[in-house]
Amino acid sequence: MNLEFTAEELAFRDEVRAFISENYPSHLADFGMREDMSPEDMLAWHKILGKKGWSVPAWPQQYGGTGWTPTQRYIWQEENARANTFMPLPFGVSMVGPVIYTFGNEEQKAQHLPGIRSGDVWWCQGYSEPGAGSDLASLKTTAVRDGDHYVINGQKTWTTLAQHADWGFFLCRTDPDAAKPQEGISFILLDMNTPGVEVRPIKLIDGGYEVNETWLTDVRVPVENLVGEENKGWTYAKFLLAHERSGIAGVARSKRGVEKLREIAGSELLDGQPLIKDFDFARKVSQLEIDLAALEFTELRTLAGEQAGKGPGAESSILKIKGTEIQQRLTELTLEAVGNYGAPLFSSIDDEGSNQYPIGPDYAQHAASTYFNMRKTSIYGGSNEIQRNIITKMILGL
Repeated sequence: MNLEFTAEELAFRDEVRAFISENYPSHLADFGMREDMSPEDMLAWHKILGKKGWSVPAWPQQYGGTGWTPTQRYIWQEENARANTFMPLPFGVSMVGPVIYTFGNEEQKAQHLPGIRSGDVWWCQGYSEPGAGSDLASLKTTAVRDGDHYVINGQKTWTTLAQHADWGFFLCRTDPDAAKPQEGISFILLDMNTPGVEVRPIKLIDGGYEVNETWLTDVRVPVENLVGEENKGWTYAKFLLAHERSGIAGVARSKRGVEKLREIAGSELLDGQPLIKDFDFARKVSQLEIDLAALEFTELRTLAGEQAGKGPGAESSILKIKGTEIQQRLTELTLEAVGNYGAPLFSSIDDEGSNQYPIGPDYAQHAASTYFNMRKTSIYGGSNEIQRNIITKMILGL
């Protein structure tokens, strides 16, 4: 595989780099974690990209995509990772958007795609339930037809950032008597301001508020919010998850993370020497870099396949498994590198309970919280155990 850029690709890289430098909101560069950001901050770069026409580069051009080649999309990811930008949230751009333009009707496309592109409409995902996580087909939330509406009842959990969402996409059981559980599920779009929708926070161990329980009690949703055919939602759900898993890999961000790890290990000392000179630690970093390089080649092949009209298949599961494992190892090594400084985020508070002061170097402040937050990556989007089952079926035919 030739990884040398052509003159045109180098010019594109320079264009992207200049645009980010000139337009990325400077105050966003100081945020270490998403939990520190306001909803407006999380949408700021998305809206700038929407005006530029660069918010949905993977979409077909007819729906607002850029028409970039796989190499240009690779460069785009690299340059955003290099600048540490806060990219558009995936729920609209990478998840429900592709479902709507692939399976939705023209009215749904006209209603929803513009708001996703512009960043004016915030979406959330209603898949997992207390008894239906990796075994998603066992979901219990029901949608019963009543004239021109569905009446939805049930509970969803781990609904990320639903406290800010305008719309959600939900999997609901519309045929409880289907021969197979997967055959009785429908994919329904839901205005989150509809009466009967209640979003309750789930506070995380570090006090952060990122995920929720979503309760649905006699929620009336117009039938026209059904995407595709009734009871065919499992097909659309699998399509969505394949796109989500490809994005979870996060190769470009992990590459920047390894660079940062090497900088940290060059500053932190072990027995009077930079940590990176320790044989055991350096070996773990080098193995991480080797695995990341292999994953990058897989991602490039997947991008090239998409450009040729091939949808994500087993490759998305491979990307998901290895990408999340690398992310977790990266955060583990970063936490190991900063040592005791990574344990508490703040050392003290004043008498008024404010003005909290970080201890240790700046790069250590979010090491622990990032480590704990990344434990989820091998679970969401379909657990890595489930991805291995998918690979054995699609590649090995087992």
